[in-house]
Amino acid sequence: QLLQRLSRATGCHHVVDIGAGQGHLSRFLAFGLGFSVTAVEGDARLAAMAERFDRELLRELEKKGVPGKQGVPGNQGPPQHPLSSPLTPRCPHHVPGRLDPRAPWGEFLLPPDPPGPDPAARNPLGGTRNPLGGTRNPLGGTQRVVVTGLHACGDLSPALLRHFARSPSVAAVASVACCHMKLSTPPSGCPPFFGYPLSSWVTSLPGHELSYRARESACHALEEYERRLLGGDSDRLRPHCYRAVLETLIRAAAPGTKRPGVQTVKNSHTLSFSQYAQLGLPRVGLDPAAVPLDTEAVAAMLEQQQKVVAFFSLTLLLAPLVETLILLDRLLYLREQVRFQCALVPLFNPQFSPRNLVLVAARTPLGTVLSGLDEDSDEDMGVAEPPTEEGWS
Repeated sequence: QLLQRLSRATGCHHVVDIGAGQGHLSRFLAFGLGFSVTAVEGDARLAAMAERFDRELLRELEKKGVPGKQGVPGNQGPPQHPLSSPLTPRCPHHVPGRLDPRAPWGEFLLPPDPPGPDPAARNPLGGTRNPLGGTRNPLGGTQRVVVTGLHACGDLSPALLRHFARSPSVAAVASVACCHMKLSTPPSGCPPFFGYPLSSWVTSLPGHELSYRARESACHALEEYERRLLGGDSDRLRPHCYRAVLETLIRAAAPGTKRPGVQTVKNSHTLSFSQYAQLGLPRVGLDPAAVPLDTEAVAAMLEQQQKVVAFFSLTLLLAPLVETLILLDRLLYLREQVRFQCALVPLFNPQFSPRNLVLVAARTPLGTVLSGLDEDSDEDMGVAEPPTEEGWS
């Protein structure tokens, strides 16, 4: 609904989906809503999977006798409402390539990782030059577009906003960010291209720095953890203690390890700690046989589960504050550029997904676009002016 409103307000019927992954959003926008869609994905394998899913859906539509032919990115025309018409047999146009935040808006694509079969990835935001070789613009000419990034990870979300600010071809942007811990920050970033902070106003605030741990905490689902706490199921709270003990053992076995990348172990609440560690240690290159798992020290740490739960609960209470600072920094950045129309919209219930805040920005007024999207919020919610010192006192 939000993208349909942005399309009507801007007159743009082409959507560029950045970080499209396996193309689920792109597929819905193209087949379900009738948009012309270009899907950009940095992992060439995911882009190939997205095209395979498109073909499978086309075959299903053909079996059901859906008329029409496969669309191409240059197709124009207002998108359809998903409930007012059947699916449209119009495939997204998949472009494997990575965003370069340092590049001018007309030549922002880098080769995908891993390289795809077609080395000449095109630039879906316009321009005539192409850093990958070739000059073809899949949108044709200077067509204006709406850019979206659903769960655009780490620095990808700030990169979208930078390209929107630079590019007259981008009429509007709708960004849902995730993985805040992957944001580059000074001094790890290279000014002015780090992911946080973006705005001059937040940069000038004393103590605005956010540690990795603070940014990582902002990615957790407060609502989901609340259900576990209130449900009284202590078994489902166990994985946090397991992870804390395992990280302690990893650092003892490999003292130079920082932020060990132990991925989520499925159904870990049903496992003993020894079983959990047997699955987790190989993921960081350690042999489980070389790490003592059944010791008195390990048993003593496992008895501290309630303290781990209390600490994690306090962390989650602060998580919304950290995420709000990150998102307001981006909103203020856009307001500092050319005073774009922009808003932070809580688009749906966070129990459905914790990343429910959408940053919307456009070169045209957003009043009609936002009207009724969040009936519980104030009419001007999120359409922010840079705050004054008095406003924060």
